[in-house]
Amino acid sequence: MNVAQRPTANGGRSQSRVSPKSWGAECTAAGEVRFRIWAPSLTALTLRLADKDMPMSRTFDGWFELSASNVAPGTPYAYVLPDGLVVPDPAGRALKDDVHGPSLVIDPTAYRWRDGQWQGRPWREAVVYELHVGTFTAEGTFTAAAEKLADLAEAGISVVELMPVAAFGGTRGWGYDGVLLHTPHPSYGTPDDMKAFIDHAHELGLMVMLDVVYNHFGIDGNYLSVYAPEMMHEEGTPWGPTIDFERKPSRDFVIENALYWLEEFHLDGLRFDAADQIRDETSTTHILEELALAVRERLTGRHVHLVLEDARGITRFHERDKDNSVRFYDGVWNDGYHHLIHAWATGEHGGHYKPFARDFWPRIGKTLASGFALQGETIEGRGDEIFGEPSGHLPPVTFVNFIQNHDQVGNRVGGDRLWAQIDKGLRERLMAILLLSPQIPLVFMGDEFASRSRFFFFSDYPEELQQNTPDDRLQQARDFGAGDDVTVDDVPDPNGPETFRMSKLDWEEMNTSNGREARAYFKTLVGKRRDHLMPLLENIGGDTGQVLKAQDGILAVDWQLGETLWQLRANFTDVPVKIPPVRGQVIHVLPGSAETGVLELAELSPQGLIFVRG
Repeated sequence: MNVAQRPTANGGRSQSRVSPKSWGAECTAAGEVRFRIWAPSLTALTLRLADKDMPMSRTFDGWFELSASNVAPGTPYAYVLPDGLVVPDPAGRALKDDVHGPSLVIDPTAYRWRDGQWQGRPWREAVVYELHVGTFTAEGTFTAAAEKLADLAEAGISVVELMPVAAFGGTRGWGYDGVLLHTPHPSYGTPDDMKAFIDHAHELGLMVMLDVVYNHFGIDGNYLSVYAPEMMHEEGTPWGPTIDFERKPSRDFVIENALYWLEEFHLDGLRFDAADQIRDETSTTHILEELALAVRERLTGRHVHLVLEDARGITRFHERDKDNSVRFYDGVWNDGYHHLIHAWATGEHGGHYKPFARDFWPRIGKTLASGFALQGETIEGRGDEIFGEPSGHLPPVTFVNFIQNHDQVGNRVGGDRLWAQIDKGLRERLMAILLLSPQIPLVFMGDEFASRSRFFFFSDYPEELQQNTPDDRLQQARDFGAGDDVTVDDVPDPNGPETFRMSKLDWEEMNTSNGREARAYFKTLVGKRRDHLMPLLENIGGDTGQVLKAQDGILAVDWQLGETLWQLRANFTDVPVKIPPVRGQVIHVLPGSAETGVLELAELSPQGLIFVRG
């Protein structure tokens, strides 16, 4: 790792970390830049630097290289293919305009960091807040988002997780169709704007994680498929071509990209989208393992967290070493927990929810006690295929639980949140279980004040590509709860600017009486998690949870956290019920509230809930 020292505002020293890359435009000395790109399908390639064209040298295995002098930061450059096609740098740090235009030379040491003492925070302290930069504020920029960070810190959030920011075609989109993986999307701001956002978050004690997409490339602006088709499989996904990780340049490209975000942008972690769609069946070491090991070996002395989204419910990437340290990945998104809660609370049992539309309470209890909802089971209608693996031996902090996220809201036909479908009492009970159970909680932007703002799927694809049409989105919506009575006429045009505008978070909701009350309740829950639960999660191992009762709306789960017994009892019925007895310090109780005191309880009131530290 190359490190440049720069003075901070308070007189200390802050590091501008530069992550070395095989690809891209790298500053090698003052005014000197080495340009390098892998284009094995080409026999010749030209660098267009400002208004000057210079032939590049073809070295070995399809690499082209050129070093230039007297290159100022901000200079536009692009690559010119033999047929005259002009393309941006696939590893460029910035764009002049968009993904179809030139890249810009960037000095990665120019930003003056202020976070020299920041080392991150341990994973057990994570309360994750997922946000989309383009819709988090009216302006939709890093700079505007930074102005809201103090509100998140004050509410008790400890991790801000950005949906993907790698440059994609058009001006608006979710970001999962990125084509320039090293380039912050121009609509959100410059690389320095993103660094300033992260810097300010660190000043407030917030970690920042980034969602990255390595299972496929996007379509609009994907010029890699022209000059380096070897990087991709012939068969891809509906969203774009998958990456061929049997090729070393492909592996290096992705590993260097992960290190780039973590080093140059001082990020505290990465969330890997759809890891189950990453194809690497024949490599000696799976790309996800190689990448994680590279991060663990390179980045020491600070907390760096890696999280997978993986629908398979497998444990291989989350096994701990003998000393309980993380070997590969800290956590995994626990979709099954969401699906069970949603299917029970809403009565929506189709699409993704169908396998979870029965035995709600035993299965919810299982997810809270031992991780995955499916742990080696068959699914009705799916033959003899086994889904999931036993996961109770993993620490509870391995599992990232959520009630909703961008997928679960945005893929609904109406972009509606759960809060618009259930009453306040149920919302408060579900939030209490989410925030006071030992798993890592994740909330979607606005959840801290129970926002009912709609969030739709939106994009900005050229019409001729026939991507993200209303027909496409209708099928997706049916996987996320839409009934057969919903038609294509009910689907907002994903490519329409108005769909994007309707997805902006309404911050005025926070200032309503309902918003203030919901935010105060959220802050109270997070405060109790911080004061009472987080200390118990330090170096906690697996096999902690036990389901004592989970049936007919009654839930009783215990977790042995070191020498402390953490106890949940919940009654989702309208009558008093007998429960496995609890005795100890009351942490949280509904209806009502209790901050302190010791009690012994064997019956729970209607719609009651209690957490007790025994």
